[in-house]
Amino acid sequence: MKKISLLIALLAFSFNAAQAKEWKDIRIGVEGAYPPFSKTEADGSVTGFDIDLANALCAEMKARCTYIKQDWDGIIPALLARKFDAVIATIDITEERLKMVAFTDKYQHIPARFVALKGSEYQASTAFMAGKKIGVQRATSMDLYISDNYPDAQIKRYGSADEAYLDLKAGRLDFILADSAAIAGGLLDKDGGDKFAFIGPKFTDPKWFGAGAGIATRKQNQDLVEQFNRAITAIRADGTYNKIQDKYFSFDVYGSEL
Repeated sequence: MKKISLLIALLAFSFNAAQAKEWKDIRIGVEGAYPPFSKTEADGSVTGFDIDLANALCAEMKARCTYIKQDWDGIIPALLARKFDAVIATIDITEERLKMVAFTDKYQHIPARFVALKGSEYQASTAFMAGKKIGVQRATSMDLYISDNYPDAQIKRYGSADEAYLDLKAGRLDFILADSAAIAGGLLDKDGGDKFAFIGPKFTDPKWFGAGAGIATRKQNQDLVEQFNRAITAIRADGTYNKIQDKYFSFDVYGSEL
């Protein structure tokens, strides 16, 4: 009986070990339209903080990674449809998304903020926001926040942040709510951006904005989640993360204090 029990235990161990796949070829979904996190260059390549971070993680894991561009509002459906194995695209870890996909530990946590024409009035009340034209990127945490808190606003949803910035510049929007680093890199630091400014508080409520941005995978790929988590810990410990961060930002994007 003891021999049978030992055999069963060994078989179970072998089965579990076989199930823990070591990922060496990873297809990563990226947006390519959310600077400074990701943007598409003239030659079609994708660059940015998320891409540099992904490269560092893949190097740490000794994995060959390929990047597949995908419009933001279809990025989770494409992951579930197996178009790629993971998504690195500044996706907030929220309860709603955790029902659909698995996430790694966070790799950054940046507050969302409103931006508007300099001198604009702002009040955080449903009465004030009623009728105001507010731009958000479709299917983001910001979209959910505005929908829940300002249902009487004129909510304008965009496929990319750049589309929203163009409408704000053209006077077709009163406010945009987006990731504050993305607004800085995509609007305020660009030509004509000096006409606009952040307005109101920083938004970090976990109900809408989650616990930071993580790498999304399909739920059955927990081994890939663990592999990424080990790599995130390693590049933060050896200084690689800070080198990448400092290339794009002048502040702590990991958000240790949040």
